[in-house]
Amino acid sequence: MLKTMGNEKGTIFNIQRFSIHDGPGIRTTVFLKGCPLGCVWCANPESQEPLPQLMVQHNHCTACGKCREVCPEKAISFAKNNRRRMVWKKCRSCFRCVDVCVQGALTIIGQEANLDDVVNEVERDRAFYTSSGGGVTLSGGEPLMQPEFAVLLLTHFKERGIHTVLDTCGNISPEILRAALSHVDLVLFDIKTMDDDLHRKYTGVGNELIMENAKLAAGLVRTWLRIPLIAGFNDSVDDIRKVATMACSLGVEKISLLPYHPGGKAKGRRIGRQSMSFPAKPPAEKHIARLLDLISAEGMSASVGS
Repeated sequence: MLKTMGNEKGTIFNIQRFSIHDGPGIRTTVFLKGCPLGCVWCANPESQEPLPQLMVQHNHCTACGKCREVCPEKAISFAKNNRRRMVWKKCRSCFRCVDVCVQGALTIIGQEANLDDVVNEVERDRAFYTSSGGGVTLSGGEPLMQPEFAVLLLTHFKERGIHTVLDTCGNISPEILRAALSHVDLVLFDIKTMDDDLHRKYTGVGNELIMENAKLAAGLVRTWLRIPLIAGFNDSVDDIRKVATMACSLGVEKISLLPYHPGGKAKGRRIGRQSMSFPAKPPAEKHIARLLDLISAEGMSASVGS
């Protein structure tokens, strides 16, 4: 059992109300910062680093130059066209530039949050949870990268009778996962690819621990598998049949297909992330329909986008 020290503060980067894609019903999704994977297609690249970080919105900039003046590392300059240039390797995240940017072109992604504040924010929409069969979802990043804070949140929500969902990549210690699952009603478990070599190449880690934890989760809690579906990477008939076969063997309730969308690329540039060459694109709608039929033929429930 995880020994918690009562850490009642964590780092989050968003609380999204009225979410309908992170579990059943109307939900509030709490996004915690930090992830052990480095998926090159990540829709939320700002979630990967555990600490707060700078995000740049060039289209909001008026080129007043105040950010350049206060930067102690000389990481900011302006081109002749008045477009800001960032030397990201020099940035030390002091956020002095954010303090002087009145246009909101420079913002901080990630903030420290108190347990009570997060719980109270989630409580605001209790009536919607009750009427829709919804609740709260912990997501990220990987929420269990902050294990004490995540388990405390889940504990408080369960004590208040709020339906709890954990959205996890599965690359965490079984001890931590087991401790969290005792306060969880449903797990959304990500499966990127069944191919260990491809998983290692495009996420930075192999998938052995993830597969072990998928078995653990499905044996303890209602579990949905979620596949970020990328054309030419993990969307072949053989790929999806393997996942469906595994899902059936584990007693998984459902498989959700999440077609790739390119929103993460723009956000990656805004935080200075050097994107890896990876021609990600969503599969064609007809192909997705075929994959849904395939999953159903295996005796497994399937959906797109939830």
